Amino acid sequence: MRCIISFLSIIIFAACTNAPTIYWKSYDETAELQTNQAHENPRMRFELIQSKLLDKNDIWAPFETALNRFGNDTYQTLKPLIIEQDIPTLQTHIQAGSLTYEQLVLFYLYRIRKFESDPNTTLHAILALNPKVIEQAKEKDRQQLEKQHPIYGMPILLKDNINTQDMPTTAGAAFLQDHTPENDAFVVSQLQSKGALILGKVNLSEWAYYFCDGCPLGYSAVGGQTLNPYGRRLFETGGSSSGSGVAAAVNYAVAAVGSETSGSILSPSGHNSVVGCKPTIGLVSRTGMVPISSTLDTAGPMTKTVVDNAILLDAMEGKDIADPVTLKRPDTKGDYILASQNRSFTGFRLGAIKSLVAADSLYREALNTLRSLGAEVIEYEPPNIEFADFLSVLNAEMKIDLPNYFNSQANPALFGNDVQSVMDYNKQDSILRMPYGQARLEGVIAEKITDDKLKTVIVRLNKEAISYFKEPMKTYNLDAVLSINNYHAAYAAIAFYPCLTIPMGYSEQGEPKNLTFISPSFQEQKLYALGAAYESLTRHRRSPKGYE
Repeated sequence: MRCIISFLSIIIFAACTNAPTIYWKSYDETAELQTNQAHENPRMRFELIQSKLLDKNDIWAPFETALNRFGNDTYQTLKPLIIEQDIPTLQTHIQAGSLTYEQLVLFYLYRIRKFESDPNTTLHAILALNPKVIEQAKEKDRQQLEKQHPIYGMPILLKDNINTQDMPTTAGAAFLQDHTPENDAFVVSQLQSKGALILGKVNLSEWAYYFCDGCPLGYSAVGGQTLNPYGRRLFETGGSSSGSGVAAAVNYAVAAVGSETSGSILSPSGHNSVVGCKPTIGLVSRTGMVPISSTLDTAGPMTKTVVDNAILLDAMEGKDIADPVTLKRPDTKGDYILASQNRSFTGFRLGAIKSLVAADSLYREALNTLRSLGAEVIEYEPPNIEFADFLSVLNAEMKIDLPNYFNSQANPALFGNDVQSVMDYNKQDSILRMPYGQARLEGVIAEKITDDKLKTVIVRLNKEAISYFKEPMKTYNLDAVLSINNYHAAYAAIAFYPCLTIPMGYSEQGEPKNLTFISPSFQEQKLYALGAAYESLTRHRRSPKGYE
């Protein structure tokens, strides 16, 4: 009998020792929340920080053995080869044999676990990791080709409103916490066809910040409160692609994909000192993305450098028969990667908005730098335009487009749901599922604009927004208009104008801010030439302290 008991004890001991290590433990955040109640920005007065729905240990548990074998010594050895390096440099290291795609993936997985498991450094940026990514990286090492897209083997993080069949797609919402689509989004298929590795999914402002009103940017029920690495609980993350901006800033992957309806790439890029591109509508497919507006939604790249941004956009774009707007794009494809090699402002004429010149010292400094580098900068007053009914477009289209997503692009189990279904579900446990309310969803339900009026409003707003940029651009023969962060995102959105935002410096308190270039539709190549010149000649971006 004693032998049997001893044998059972060994089995139980072995089972316990093989259990995954607990790296993340919830902590008492009361003091942090109390401190933030005094923040001058009402949106920074958090109700909670940690997720009450997600156990972070589940995110990295599948990689326990591989990461323990990888170890801290290897991590430290590889840091100089990877941290803050652009894609061409990483590919050079791999071709030289000093790095492999598998090591690159393991490095990012190790780094994510290292910082996201520590309450003092966690940014609540990661919602899921691809359980197959290590094996997929090994396959990339075995299959290296002579000619391959620069994105080949590069680990990419996705905003969690982009469908992936290997991981849940939640839009940050409790309603979708267990939702795994049957098919990848078109943009994911595009990336994978070029050889990119999908590393995982990142946090976001829930329902792409079309959920609560006046609530913190970067909050979701699934992921909790995304924090800014340049000032945790001090600076906003921007939204709604908060996790994409944060993850790119702290080197959690080579690059990240965000999405924008009006400012959701530009805002977190500016707040986190990364390069963000909001492409022309129709350049990148929206099939398989949780929507707000079929008129304005788009995915776009968020990266540490302009060349990486150009590479990622080149890999993402493409015509998709399921998204008819992509079939209307020009047949000629811009060479974004070549444009990202530009280092000169000679011959470029740029428009600066006088109100920004008067109000922002970093903007003034950027203009002076551009002039010293050879650009002609013309300061002007933009035309006054009516911009009424913009929110009605978002409300009316989400009321239509979200049910269409549930019925055609989501897991079939969600068929028949709509905005009211989401609201009713949240009301069953408002503290857990909607601690800041759901005022924007209520606005969607309350919207009464007719279909005919909606079409008229979109045409009018498009015409007005184009005139906002086109009149001064024609008058002064401008190549681009200069803005800050997402300050003119709504105008660019409804004009269907692309934007590229580049780090331009930091406030005295250390808060990042970006210079944003805006050009007419399908002029991304020109934007990359401008952005590359500005980046290479100023080098403003610096890695956040504590995440080197």
